[in-house]
Amino acid sequence: MNVVVSGLDVHKDYTYATILGPDGEKLVQRKMPNEEVPDFLKPYGVERVAMEATTSIAPLYRKLTEEGYDVLVSHPKKTRYIAEARIKTDKVDSMALAELLRLNSLPLSYMPPPDIAALREKVRRRSFLVGQQTKLKIKIRSTLTYEGVKPPVEYGLFTRKGREWLTGLGLGPVDSYLRMMEPLRTEIRLLSLEMRHIAAGDEDVRLLTSIPGVGYYIALLVKAEIGDINRFHSGDQLASYAGLAPSTHSSGGITHHGRITKEGSRWLRWAMVEAAMVHFRFDSPVTRAYHRIAERRGKGKAKVAAARMLLLVCRSVLKNRRPYYNPVHGQAY
Repeated sequence: MNVVVSGLDVHKDYTYATILGPDGEKLVQRKMPNEEVPDFLKPYGVERVAMEATTSIAPLYRKLTEEGYDVLVSHPKKTRYIAEARIKTDKVDSMALAELLRLNSLPLSYMPPPDIAALREKVRRRSFLVGQQTKLKIKIRSTLTYEGVKPPVEYGLFTRKGREWLTGLGLGPVDSYLRMMEPLRTEIRLLSLEMRHIAAGDEDVRLLTSIPGVGYYIALLVKAEIGDINRFHSGDQLASYAGLAPSTHSSGGITHHGRITKEGSRWLRWAMVEAAMVHFRFDSPVTRAYHRIAERRGKGKAKVAAARMLLLVCRSVLKNRRPYYNPVHGQAY
């Protein structure tokens, strides 16, 4: 690579930078505050920059991209030169990144464009808020069990009537948890309305929601996690990205497949499992495969297999730009 490159080992407040010339000669190495990096690179004519994927890189990545640098982000688990190094310092790591970039040997991590990054933050934020609300509901149920109070069966515990019933119990812990839930409910409602508005005019969401079991929220989550579907050249690549591909060990010409890797996007993996549980209400090839596998290997493995198949269905509708078609009944949804 006949250009000047830089490897940046980025931390929360500082960066260690290494700059290599066209022939691989070390021009300079220096530690500096993150905000000084763009000005530091300019005098050396740096064209390409490498950094390892962490939460800390986001502001610097955006700044360097805006200023016209070709910024590549490496996958931390796949950058074995760094991950398996016996000597790990900021100086060594930045040098390794620069050298891998110069040799075009950097294992890349996906950095979504601004619109996809913003959508990803929204869907993950909603999931976080719902998770916090669920934890409070569990605490309320645990309190009722401890106090020996049985919840009503004629209406849900967290419906309007249910909340009135809970308040009437006069239990301090329950009242506290209910007060904590109110702002969460408000934020979830506002965020859901915003996401419904986004979904209403999105063609990818329209295609994905044609699949039974995929609602607007799951569709937005899938879109946010996948980004550009064309970056996955096969269904196996997408399944691997979602952590729904089986682990593989090959030795002596014998290949063994184990449990799924659970690497990659846990959000996408969760979305596919959730969608599959609803999809099973419909007669489809995925549902029939689930029942066949469940009889032989149990429901747990069958659910994971169905989630993988449903992910491939999502890839198909996005790749071909056509709504879901159910071959069992010969109709589109």
